[in-house]
Amino acid sequence: MSFSKDFVWGAAASSYQIEGAANEDGKGLSVWDVFCQKEGAIWSGQSGDIACDHCHRYKEDVALMREIGLCAYRLSISWPRVIPQGTGAVNPKGLEFYDRLTDELLAARIAPYVTLFHWDYPNELYGRGGWLNQDSPDWFAEYTRVVVEKLSDRVKYWMTLNEPQCFIVLGHQHGMHAPGEKLPFAEVLRAGHNALLAHGRAVQAIRAYSNTECKVGLAPVGLVHMPATDSPNDVEAARQAMFAITHKSCWNNTWWADPALSARYPEDGWKLFGSDVPAIRDSDMKTICQPLDFYGVNIYFGQTSHAGKDGQPESVPLPAGHAMTAFRLPVTPEALYWGPRFLWERYKLPIIITENGMSDIDWVSRDGKVHDPQRIDFLNRYLLQLQKASRDGVDISGYFQWSILDNFEWAEGYKERFGLVYVDYPTQKRVLKDSAYWYKEVIASNGAILDKS
Repeated sequence: MSFSKDFVWGAAASSYQIEGAANEDGKGLSVWDVFCQKEGAIWSGQSGDIACDHCHRYKEDVALMREIGLCAYRLSISWPRVIPQGTGAVNPKGLEFYDRLTDELLAARIAPYVTLFHWDYPNELYGRGGWLNQDSPDWFAEYTRVVVEKLSDRVKYWMTLNEPQCFIVLGHQHGMHAPGEKLPFAEVLRAGHNALLAHGRAVQAIRAYSNTECKVGLAPVGLVHMPATDSPNDVEAARQAMFAITHKSCWNNTWWADPALSARYPEDGWKLFGSDVPAIRDSDMKTICQPLDFYGVNIYFGQTSHAGKDGQPESVPLPAGHAMTAFRLPVTPEALYWGPRFLWERYKLPIIITENGMSDIDWVSRDGKVHDPQRIDFLNRYLLQLQKASRDGVDISGYFQWSILDNFEWAEGYKERFGLVYVDYPTQKRVLKDSAYWYKEVIASNGAILDKS
């Protein structure tokens, strides 16, 4: 069975992870430019200064996307490349890069899906408090307006924030990602609240300044819980676990999605976080909760739950020796069934899988090719589950494989290879992996070959 005839097959990347040109053409510093200079912050002392050199090689990269047959490409904009100080003067050369990239994609019949923030926050604004500053939503709205006015005559699909759980928790609570903060929990929540206000202000700006019909969403992490069995009790337990907040952490689904889609913070989180919850103005939730057209979600794995005592969810540990990717994430294909299903049932928005993929141990073989059978098997298993969700009535609009290119994997540097396309970083040579050719057949058949693989 194939997917719907208008299903969107794509791949994704982000600005800091592939662009390079970190100090060229008037670009300002991002918090990642600075964090990468911190001793011990990044594996082997690496950085995104050059990365995949996409800023200079975007035409070659778009040609590879076209060869694979992508319908769409999810890219992100570098805020400090467009506005070097984060607010104020616009950098024409920075905007021109995304202008050219957009035209190149459209000429290849690839639809651009633009993410406005994928973690490379302007360092100048971080020095003024960053997400802790109550003006940060205004700064983000200003930046959004600049980008939308430039690109929206050709760009229809927009996402505001990528994975707020990650850039808030890992960047502001645990210090593992830029800007490397370990803030008190009350300040972590305040930074998160301002990020959600920025999301709302950005949606308003997109709709106010778009030059064409637009579709808007966001792209949080999908923290998926899967039932141990198909019994109604286990299914309900997994659903409860997926939407519950049980720890004093922002690493959950509902603290981010409920405000954006239901104009309220979840009661269990509010009760658990107590006095750490920031002061919220009457107008805040109206700003955060803007009409959205789709729910983008990044799903890589899930955890299993079952109904324990009194039907309450209990975690089921994975068996010893369970399958793992090179990044040591568990291989749980059912996450791409239950995650979209539970999100669709709760929020009633079309689902787009904005990221899904795996890091593999890839190298160029003696025959000059890159053989990655594990990735093909991984993607096949996950896509079959997504197909099953679609067949069971979940409104799934598209799928973006992470990622189009091997790239800079944040604190892990270049150790992890997620790409459909192999990148030899010293030479910048690109090699399509076996998985890229397989994905080409998946796209051409609209998923029909999955049943035969």
